[in-house]
Amino acid sequence: MTSLQKRLFEMQDKQYAAFQAKLTPGVPVESFIGIRVPQLRAFAKAYAKEADHKAFMKTLPHKYYDENMLHALLISQMKDYDECISATEQFLPYVDNWAVCDIMSPKVFAKHKEAFLSKVKEWSKSEQPYTCRFGLEMLMSFYLDADFMAEYLEIPAAARSDEYYVKMMVAWFFATALAKQWDATIPYIENKVLAPWTHNKTIQKARESFRITPEQKEYLKGLK
Repeated sequence: MTSLQKRLFEMQDKQYAAFQAKLTPGVPVESFIGIRVPQLRAFAKAYAKEADHKAFMKTLPHKYYDENMLHALLISQMKDYDECISATEQFLPYVDNWAVCDIMSPKVFAKHKEAFLSKVKEWSKSEQPYTCRFGLEMLMSFYLDADFMAEYLEIPAAARSDEYYVKMMVAWFFATALAKQWDATIPYIENKVLAPWTHNKTIQKARESFRITPEQKEYLKGLK
């Protein structure tokens, strides 16, 4: 056991590990240490100031789910755009679950949206499910507000996958797009552009949203 792993096990909560394992199917139960996310975030913030965190990030694959969560949180804190892109691309092939994928959200990307868009498009086309999901999540996070262009909707619409967590991400994206950019997005639902399961899941998620008006929800109900 490495010195870092020993430090992580000092924060172990076995009940929480069992809870996490149930939420993250497909990940071996024995890989969960069981560190609560706020505690791991605080640790990541401090650990990023230690010299050996760079060696940890180069040592892939990691043994434990919590190490992958830590790695994702360290990437999220990076301030240099090029270094962050490089670190993300090195790590993405090892991301094997939705939780690690979704906790990774580098703020530096928001400062380089024009350059970053090409990476978003590249990742969104990946056959690796969590690389694809991450690309779509970045598109949803950074390109549905002031920088929105209607053509961006074509990116998730083109993401065809049988992987559950990719299909869920596409539905999440379009439900969010309906809340933020209704006029541009609703034709994709009216014309049934999405695969049937994703189409119906989008409508379900949108109708559960507090950001969709009652009138919009009623209209969506008729498009199932």
